[in-house]
Amino acid sequence: MPGAPNRPPEVAAAPAPPPAPEPPEVKLRRRLVPSHVALLQESWKGGVPAEVATPFDRAVAAYRAGDWPTTTSALDQLAIRFAEPRWPSLAEPFRRLRVPIPAPVPPHWDPDHGLAAAEKEARQARRVAEEQLALAEASVLWASAHGVGADDLAAALSGAREALAAPGVAPAFYGAVDRLWHALGDRLPPVPRAGRPAPVPAESA
Repeated sequence: MPGAPNRPPEVAAAPAPPPAPEPPEVKLRRRLVPSHVALLQESWKGGVPAEVATPFDRAVAAYRAGDWPTTTSALDQLAIRFAEPRWPSLAEPFRRLRVPIPAPVPPHWDPDHGLAAAEKEARQARRVAEEQLALAEASVLWASAHGVGADDLAAALSGAREALAAPGVAPAFYGAVDRLWHALGDRLPPVPRAGRPAPVPAESA
C-alpha cells in the first residue's frame, strides 16, 4: 500500500530444544530401589525364593557394573516374576512394579482413545510420576518402620509432593525423587532368601 511504513519481515520463534535425555542409571534406579523394598515386604514369609531373587541379583550386579541393557532385562524379568500368581501378592503400590497385563478391551473404551499424541504422552508422564511418588512414600514408610534411617528423606519427599501438586510434571519432581532413591538405595538391608537366616539390618547412621 503506498505510504505504508516498512516493517521487517516477521520471524517465527525458534522451537524450544528438546529436553536432554535422562541418564540410564537414573531411570533404572527408579525401578531398582522400589523393587528392593518390594522384596523386603513381610509377605515373603520364609524369605524370597531363588526364582525371584535371581533376576534381582542380576539387576544389582549389572547396575553396579554399568551394564544398562542387562539391568533393564533383569528388571523386566523380575516384573514378570512379580506378576506370577504362585508368589505372594504384592501390596499397593508395589504391585505396580509387576509387568502390566492389560485386559483386552475395545479401543474406544480406552479413556485416552482419540487424544492427540502430545496429550497422550503428557497423561502417561503424569501417571508415571504419580506412580513414582506412591512408591517413594511407601518405601520411606517401610524404612521408617524397620529401623532404616529415613528422617532426612522427608524434605525430598515433601519436595516431590509439592512439585506434583500442579498439573503436569514439574522438572523439580524427578530431582527430588531421584535424591530420595539414591539415598535410600544405599541404606536398604539385604534381601532375605528362602532357606537362609534373615539378615541383620545394619545400624542406621
